[in-house]
Amino acid sequence: MTVRTIVAMPGDGIGRIVLPEAMRVLEATGFDSEYVHGDIGWEFWCNEGNALPQRTIDLLAEHKTGLFGAITSKPKDRAAAELSPGLQGKGYVYYSPIVGLRQLFDLDISIRPCRSFQGNPLNFVRKGASGGIEEPMVDVVVFRQNTEGLYVGVEWTDPPDEVRKAFETHPKFEPFKDVPGPDLAISTRIFTRPACRRIVEEAFEYARRYGYRSVTICEKPNVIRETSGMLEQEASEVAGQYPDIERWSTNIDAQTMWLTKNPEDYGVVLSGNMFGDIISDAFAGLVGGLGFAASSNVGREVAIFEPTHGSAPKYAELEPSIVNPIAMILASAMMLDHLGETERADSIRSAVGKVVADGEIRTYDMMKIPGGPGVIEKGAATTRQMTDAIIEALPSAPIAAGGR
Repeated sequence: MTVRTIVAMPGDGIGRIVLPEAMRVLEATGFDSEYVHGDIGWEFWCNEGNALPQRTIDLLAEHKTGLFGAITSKPKDRAAAELSPGLQGKGYVYYSPIVGLRQLFDLDISIRPCRSFQGNPLNFVRKGASGGIEEPMVDVVVFRQNTEGLYVGVEWTDPPDEVRKAFETHPKFEPFKDVPGPDLAISTRIFTRPACRRIVEEAFEYARRYGYRSVTICEKPNVIRETSGMLEQEASEVAGQYPDIERWSTNIDAQTMWLTKNPEDYGVVLSGNMFGDIISDAFAGLVGGLGFAASSNVGREVAIFEPTHGSAPKYAELEPSIVNPIAMILASAMMLDHLGETERADSIRSAVGKVVADGEIRTYDMMKIPGGPGVIEKGAATTRQMTDAIIEALPSAPIAAGGR
């Protein structure tokens, strides 16, 4: 069996805690791999003026697959203030390293599964028509266009004259033409037709492969007519190639209402960068929150897998750790899917499901209590105990390499 090399990028805060736990689970499945460490995050911004050093970019270019923990990100003024004294005032500007990786390697497809685990006390519930409590099982997979939209970083405060002149050619800019430069901030939302076409095709193909009956385009074409409209146009054309899959369209604002009324109706949901970020967190809130939310960033050559939670620095120094490692563990299962190790990936998800359903081991978030050093005394599991339980629930028989 081929030994794969994975670039492990713990990053900041609890990323340094949960990533090693996921690696323990991968090892327990028999996944044969080597890990090389990749520097990324706040420490390297402060000491080098670069949260994404070139050496880490080079590792990913060589090995193609990465596991990523979490990063700390702060507004530009605070980021500048935390630079080492020798670097301050030298023109360094902080940029999110994960956004940078998405753009550097054209990781344009983000896949974010939001699936209920039976017995999770954090699952969404509602009152039924008869007055009883219903718990609909949610199985939504959000496809987020990962490299365009509002996150491209083409923006200005006090835009240069040539930018203002370009915007002034548009009649809708008329109310802003006399606003002083320092009082004017502009962020652009950029969609391209090839990127729209690619993610639409990927979303429909995923729906067919895994048996989802619908793909919902979740945008705002009635107001953001050009960009949302382009994505809708491409979806309309591609849908004709998939007569077995229904194409639905929703506005992002209405979707945030409907997802708490009838979340079980949705399958694959597709959005641009900003709306995909929003709607994936909204659906994740129905299935346990960020402790259960995993994500992929997939390009044509390189792929990086991560939990969607942040670095949670207030929990990073607690000993023993109390944070929920499941999102990172599920991200590692997504990596296995990508590498063709579907049986191992399924075994991880099955083990997580068994532990959640059993209910004996629960982290503080699953117990619905505030996090802090006292939660273990209240019965909350440590991070390591949760991982140990998942490993214990894995199949005892060896898993063959590759495929089902």
